Amino acid sequence: MKKILLPLVALISFGFANAQSKGKGTIEITPKIGFSSFSESNPSNGIYSSNTDTNSGVEFGGTADYYFNNRWSLRSGLVFDKMGGKYYDWDGFVYEDKLNYLSIPINANWHFGSTRKWNLNFGFSPSFLLDAKANNKEIPKSHVESFQLGLTYGIGYKIEINKKFGVLLDYQGFNGLTNINKANSTNIKNVGYSINVGGVIEL
Repeated sequence: MKKILLPLVALISFGFANAQSKGKGTIEITPKIGFSSFSESNPSNGIYSSNTDTNSGVEFGGTADYYFNNRWSLRSGLVFDKMGGKYYDWDGFVYEDKLNYLSIPINANWHFGSTRKWNLNFGFSPSFLLDAKANNKEIPKSHVESFQLGLTYGIGYKIEINKKFGVLLDYQGFNGLTNINKANSTNIKNVGYSINVGGVIEL
């Protein structure tokens, strides 16, 4: 019986020690790439909101986590996002806004589970417009705001390869808080999500 119990206790103790390994000051960087899907929302249409059809694209960038303890970290970084949406006229013609942004997420990140491999993050993301096109033609700068602020939130799971490296799978949502439309009085906001994979490197 002892031969069974002792290794089991040792394994549990190791798992507990591993869960406590992220002390204050630990830094992890995560380069990542993913699939994104965004639309443009018009929440000012009475009590209802109307959304365009979604467009999809590639999201990529990198984030860094600074740990305050083994449960909480602050996450920020640089992420390149393709946002916008698709419109259809009566003839079925597709009019697609392609809005490329550089986003700087600033999120509180809660690490949970017995080994802290799960994380739940939430916060805000200032985004700066890099390029704006409609059907591959430049949209005048007077028509689109160069800055937007969004609410960001997500959940992820880290597959630990070794103590210094892991693979992160995560979902990130984005809800625009500011109007991106300068052309007229219509209130338009970006809304969407991305599914990503990244390599987690502990410094």
